[in-house]
Amino acid sequence: MTTPAPVPEPASPVAPARPAAADEARPAAAADDSFRPGLLARLSAEALGTLFVVVAGLGVPLFTIPDSNPLSASLAAGLALTAAMLAFGYLSGGHFNPTVTLGNAIAGRIRLPEAAAYLGAQLLGALLGVATLFAILRTVPKISDTRAAFDTVAAGFGEHSIIQAPMAGALLVEVLGAALLVAVYLGTTSARNPSRAAAPFAVGLTMAVLLQLGQATGNTPFNPARATASALFSNADALGQLWLFWVAPLVGAVLAGLVFRGFTLATPVPAAVAEDEDGLDAGDDGDDGAPVGAAPGRPARAEQARVEQARTAGGDEARDFFDGNRGQ
Repeated sequence: MTTPAPVPEPASPVAPARPAAADEARPAAAADDSFRPGLLARLSAEALGTLFVVVAGLGVPLFTIPDSNPLSASLAAGLALTAAMLAFGYLSGGHFNPTVTLGNAIAGRIRLPEAAAYLGAQLLGALLGVATLFAILRTVPKISDTRAAFDTVAAGFGEHSIIQAPMAGALLVEVLGAALLVAVYLGTTSARNPSRAAAPFAVGLTMAVLLQLGQATGNTPFNPARATASALFSNADALGQLWLFWVAPLVGAVLAGLVFRGFTLATPVPAAVAEDEDGLDAGDDGDDGAPVGAAPGRPARAEQARVEQARTAGGDEARDFFDGNRGQ
């Protein structure tokens, strides 16, 4: 006797069957989503990236022979920044500059304690980079005064500026340049920016253009870590003017961070996207863990779970500091 073949049950219209390939892809996406570099990894990336940026930004003008090397120092520094962001941005967010870190803190993307740790790592990387250049210069027999050589690349104003730019002029250039640099970083790395993948190139080109502007006004670096490291290995006059190259760029970073924060608060967005934008510095500081320049692609449920977990944990210190208690 022949047994009739079983009749397949119709698929439920409420819960349609998922392709097997989609189910297999979900664990991989979840694994990528759970990537969270620790603080030590992020600080190491910041130190190494800053070292690379400083070595390129100061080493090229120190060792350049104008007749045989047409590559300008500003372009070299911009290309180094782009390369560093591409290489290490997925770990730390690719700041390599205290002004960028402060702008991110004001924008609510990184907590204040982590921002302070970033600043220390950037100073360490800059000092190591300049110390290496100093040691190399000491081996060159034709350079009798190594500190005098560093005077040519140290930031300064007045008689230490090529065009004798006064203090007010150097201050305005630093404030404007730092504000533009931070604004470009915050804008291009925003989770809502469709051109987010091009962020390293936009930031690097911006730095190259700004350094080309700042060379004549006094080697303005728009980077307090670089200014500090070069001043420490120069003569005493550079240290006496170092305060301006901390105050001015940090003021510019504050202005850009507050403006960007105003844009964010004035534009209503879904909770998942807003929370994703709260941190591009991978780790436990509210970051999405994605590489700088990567387009966001987190599943909605996983993102919503992370949002709720962050709220339960107590929120972001930078947000609380700048926004205050909204419930009052």
